[in-house]
This record gives sequence, C-alpha cells and structure tokens, in this order.
Amino acid sequence: MYRAPVDEIAFTLKHVAGLQAAIDAGSLGELSEDLVDAILHEAGRFATEEVAPLHGIGDAHGAVLKDAAVTMPPGWKDLYRRWIDGGWNALSGPEEFGGQGLPTMLGVAALEMWNSGSMAFGIGPTLTMGAVEAIEKHASEALKKTYLEKLVSGEWMGTMNLTEPQAGSDLAALRARAEPVGDGTYRVFGQKIFITYGEHDFTDNIVHLVLARLPDAPAGTRGISLFLVPKFFVEEDGSLGARNDVFCSSIEHKLGIHASPTCTMIYGDGFAGGGQPGAIGWLIGEENKGLACMFTMMNNARLAVGMQGVAIAETATQKAIAFANERRQGKATGYDGDGMAPIVHHPDVQRNLLTMKALTAIARAIAYSCAHATDMAHAGGEAGKHWQERANLLTPIAKAFSTDVGVEVASMGVQVHGGMGFIEETGAASLYRDARIAPIYEGTNGIQAIDLVTRKLPQAGGDHVLGYIGELSEVVDALRDSNLDGFGRTADNLEASLKDFLDATLFLQDQVSDGGLQQALAGATPYLRLFALAAGGVYLAKGAIAEKSAGRIALCRFFAENLVGETRALKERVSLGAESLAAAAAALVAA
Repeated sequence: MYRAPVDEIAFTLKHVAGLQAAIDAGSLGELSEDLVDAILHEAGRFATEEVAPLHGIGDAHGAVLKDAAVTMPPGWKDLYRRWIDGGWNALSGPEEFGGQGLPTMLGVAALEMWNSGSMAFGIGPTLTMGAVEAIEKHASEALKKTYLEKLVSGEWMGTMNLTEPQAGSDLAALRARAEPVGDGTYRVFGQKIFITYGEHDFTDNIVHLVLARLPDAPAGTRGISLFLVPKFFVEEDGSLGARNDVFCSSIEHKLGIHASPTCTMIYGDGFAGGGQPGAIGWLIGEENKGLACMFTMMNNARLAVGMQGVAIAETATQKAIAFANERRQGKATGYDGDGMAPIVHHPDVQRNLLTMKALTAIARAIAYSCAHATDMAHAGGEAGKHWQERANLLTPIAKAFSTDVGVEVASMGVQVHGGMGFIEETGAASLYRDARIAPIYEGTNGIQAIDLVTRKLPQAGGDHVLGYIGELSEVVDALRDSNLDGFGRTADNLEASLKDFLDATLFLQDQVSDGGLQQALAGATPYLRLFALAAGGVYLAKGAIAEKSAGRIALCRFFAENLVGETRALKERVSLGAESLAAAAAALVAA
C-alpha cells in the first residue's frame, strides 16, 4: 500500500528546489513553512487513506460507456466529491475566482501524491487546472465570469481537445471546423480522439477547450483557433440549460489507466436534437491564434505529466522495497537469520532498489526545480525573465526524463517481484501499465528533446543553459569544500558528468546555429537524458550537503559511482552518433 512520503517531498521542495529560500526572502507573499507543512501532511493523508485504496478497483473495473454516458468505477464519484470538498482542486487556482493562489510548487507536490495514489484519478483534475489557466489568461471577461469559479472549485471539469485521427503531434493537419453564427458564437464540427475525461459522471458539466479552423483560415498551425464548448449551456443565473451538440461516441480500451475515460468526442452531428447541428462554442483569444492559447494549457500539463512519472516511480519503489523485505529466497552473505534470506539482502536486488530510489529522487528534484522556476518567474523584470528562461529550460526535462523514469522504475519493480510481478494481484504490473502512456501524451518525449535542443538551448544567446551548468558546478565545489565523510568519488564523478554536459551542450548549440540541424536532432534524445543525469546527481549532492545524513550521502554516492557514468556514453551518442544513424536508417524505409 502506498504511503505518501511527505517528509521527503517537503525536504526536496525546501532544500533542493528552493522553496525555503523563497519563503525566507518573502518571494512567495505570506506563505509560511508551517502552512506548507500542514498542506503537505493533509494531502499525504488524503492520498494515502482515500485515493490509493481505490486504485485497484479503478484498474479492474475501468470506466464504462453506455448510451453516450460514462460511469466511473465504484466509489470514485464519492472520492472526487470529497477531494473537491477538501479544496484540493482550488489549491493553486486564482484567488479572484475562489482559488487559494498557492505556489506551483505546492500544486505539483500535491499532484505527485494524487498520482501515486492512482494515476487514473490524478490525470482528470490536471486537465481542469490547465483549462483554468488557459481561460484566465486568454478568455473574455464574460467567459471567465461564467466558467472559472466552478472550474476552479472542481464543481465542473475541463478537457483539452487537440488530437484527431489524422492529426496527432502534427497539429497543422487538424480538420475540425468552426463556423461563425453571427451572434458572437460559433458552430463547431468535427471529431476529436484521445480526449482524457471527455465524458464522466464526476460533475454536472464538462467544459471542452477545442482547436478548430475558421472558414478561410490560413493553412497549417497559423490557422487554428481555440473554442470553449460546454457539455451543457449555462443560463444567466448560473444554472445549467440545454444539452450542447457534443457527445462521446466511444472510449478506448487501453494498456493502463483503465479508470481514466479516454474518449472519442463528436462535435456537431445533431446528437443533442431539436435544432441546427453544430456544437455551440465561444472563441478564446483571437481568431487563428488558438495554438498560443492552447500552449498555455499544454505547458501546465507537461510538468503535471512529469509528476505522474515521479509518482509512479515512488509507488513502484515503495512496493518493491516492501516486497524485497518479505520475500525469502536462497542464502545471502551477511544475513544472520534462520532459513532463507529476504531478497533485500542480495546485491543484485539491492542494486535494483537503490537505482529505483536514486532515479525517483532526481526526477522529483528536477520537476520541483521546474515548478520553483515557474513561481519565481512571476516576479517580473530581469529576475522574472531569468526564471522564465529557467522554467522553459527545465520543462522538457521534467516531462520527458521523469516519465521515462516512471517506466524504468516500474519495470524494475516488476523485476524485483520476480514471477509475482507478472501476476496482476501484486499490483506491480498495473503500475508498469499505467506508466507507459506518460512518455507519449502531452507531446512525446522525442518531441520534448527536439524542443529542448532547438528552442531552449538557444535562449539568451545560448548563455542561460551555460549559466545553469555553472550553478551546478558551484554545488560540486561546495561538496569538495564540505569535507564530509562517506562521499567516496562523488565529487570527481559529478564533475566529470558536468564536463560531459557542457561539451554536449556546446556541440549542439554549434550545430543548431551553423545549420547542422539533422545532427542536432539525432542527438536530442540522448542529450536530454545526459542533461537530467548530470543535473540530477548534483541535486542529490545538494540535498546530502543540506541534511548531512548518512542515508542521503550513501544514496548520492551510489548514484555517482554506479549510474552517472552513463553521461560519457551519452555524450558520444550526441556528438558521434548521427552518421551511423543516418546510414542505418535507410534499412527502415519500406520499399
């Protein structure tokens, strides 16, 4: 059973990602350490005692579609009601519309706990929070007044409608269309697929944000507009009116997150009856500028999906460690007990478990550091610009590396369980199944790597990432100066990994600026992992210096002496792998 690691979450937020320094400097208003601790402990209690026990039911039962209506698993509707009654949906929402206005750092820490309890539960509110941000930043005052308060509270939920059968990552291929009615509204027609929580019984209304093309819109992504399309119309007094012409025609049968309804949504085929076909929607932002509005929502979602990777990794690690302390097999050197030894005493199992712990810890540190940068960016001015560049830099890492870690750690968790890991009753397999979607949705991890190399490394003329590497180097210098015992070769190995990081960064910056785009794209994915491993090892060291505990020092040393050496091979893949990739790729193209 999952137990929220509240102390570890709090430590990483405060002493690794920067929350404590921000509180001490007054950068987060009146937020206090006591309030942070109270929120984290109550979120941990809710995730442990109320969300996690329903994960198995959701996985086994799934969401059920009948007559265009989706019924959620037993107990889930009541769970959601208790969740919004606790104010959790409003945690980081705008105060003007009933939110608590708390920092992004607290929001993502809570997201980790919801998703550790059940990823299928945690993903639904994530889309609502993203819809809130998009509407708040881009919608008219009238739309804000009508929808935001109930979206912030969670009384209504929101969705994001991008993908179509012929348009996945390439949004230029979108065909959904919107026709002006003449009264300020639009009739929306088309089909959207893979719509998370597109239909469910949690809330009375669902607010869909839909990308579609206006007549005579420019081709490609320059001709996409964003529309708010509610399931039910809202009357002037705030009550719900007639049904809109939008419905769920099917739900997907998936590898994992079974309780999360992944819907095919149909807009405008006359399903609602009693009038002219077309789902009535309202424009958000300007015509043909919808992609910029949607990216507001997607950037929010990418960090949130990164937290899903952290969350699954945490749960899988807890489950594997518990199993390894119970399962007995064979003899183990150093075990003095009677009979067979618990498998936690075998070196190969220890290596797996420590790798799981270390990867989870660095993914958490990277994601929380990204959230910290997002909070600090609100300062405005040069400081705000610096922190916005930092958030931009870390977002693709937080999304891609953390979700890769979720899959890797869940897979190792199955391995630690042995044959029992392949059996559904242990729960290890369900975590592996759930984890696999996270590297795919909200922009595949390959796309995140391309974004990192082609858009984020050139920020500030290429200087921002170099400054970041310099900051990491200062932590390694502090480690050397600390004279703490137990670190072994940690400082030397972390320094070497930062050298690999710097060399690979300079190489890719040169390729992007000098026209070597194909070579840069070939090295993008190994570079993203190199970036994360090098930075993550330093974050482990930063935490170990701050607490000086034997456990943190030992885990940091294990990572530095067993795992971070991968950066050298990754650097070679970045700088030398493009030619062989291109030569071998010819064999992959069908005749």
